[in-house]
Amino acid sequence: MNLETSHIGQHHLITVNAPRIDAAQAIAFKDAMRAATADATDPVVLDLGQVQFIDSSGLGAIVAAFKLLGPGRRMDLACLTPDVAKVFRLTRMDTIFAIHPSLEDLATRQAG
Repeated sequence: MNLETSHIGQHHLITVNAPRIDAAQAIAFKDAMRAATADATDPVVLDLGQVQFIDSSGLGAIVAAFKLLGPGRRMDLACLTPDVAKVFRLTRMDTIFAIHPSLEDLATRQAG
């Protein structure tokens, strides 16, 4: 799984460079997230702007990656495509994660 890490303000930004997070990629995604967040102490933002499809295994992998952060750490989501946003709404995971429509929205909220 190809993940790119950077920073946006005080957040550790992880961009998923893949069109799908599904059963075939779930384990690779969790492993890549573990590596990408191992030394990070800042809040994590997962940029899903390139992800067009997510299934229950992919959703489970995102939740598992969040749990790997440990207590007191948070993970927000950003740039969800319409189909991915629908999965988060239907499963009510949008009540667990803060979801930002864009990275600009995240930066604006952080500055305000």
